[in-house]
Amino acid sequence: MDSGLLKTETLQTQLNQLALLLRWQASRLGIIGKIGLGLLVAAGIYFFSAVLPQESTLLKLKERADILQMQALSKQIPGETETAKQMSGDQALQAFYDFFPRIDSSPFWIRELVQLAKKQGVELSSSEYRLINENDARLARYEMILPVKGRYPQIRAFMADALETVPAMAISAIAIKRENVTAENLEARLEINLYLNK
Repeated sequence: MDSGLLKTETLQTQLNQLALLLRWQASRLGIIGKIGLGLLVAAGIYFFSAVLPQESTLLKLKERADILQMQALSKQIPGETETAKQMSGDQALQAFYDFFPRIDSSPFWIRELVQLAKKQGVELSSSEYRLINENDARLARYEMILPVKGRYPQIRAFMADALETVPAMAISAIAIKRENVTAENLEARLEINLYLNK
């Protein structure tokens, strides 16, 4: 029993000496050293609590990507890539022009823009339209000037949706005006080009 008490007292003495040694070393570090030590401890905690668990997730995602890539390659028709590489310049140019909507589809695309404006809560008013059809060009350009009113997020969402819905469209100029600093609504003038295949 005395040996157990002696071991406990020896352990307590060693712990006290270690605590004194740590306090002395900490006082030698100074403020910058303590900050650095604190940052090292925080980085270690962050590594073990956040980074290390995500490493297994990352490995699983990489394995999943490899499996999906192999599945995509196995479903590909043999010789398909060779056919794409063997496309002549004229065929590639024709494929490019076929991407654009036909010239007689412009009312459909204008209707799409009006629906997108309603969806985003943007007010369209007195739009101007002009078809520019040059004789030697394979594409016609349908110029549209759209004055819109709404809040900034609404106008921005309308432009993003329009560019996504109508891929053959380009916004060539934007002019934004606000009546005063406190006004929520903006007036924007969008100059849009819709490229159409003749």
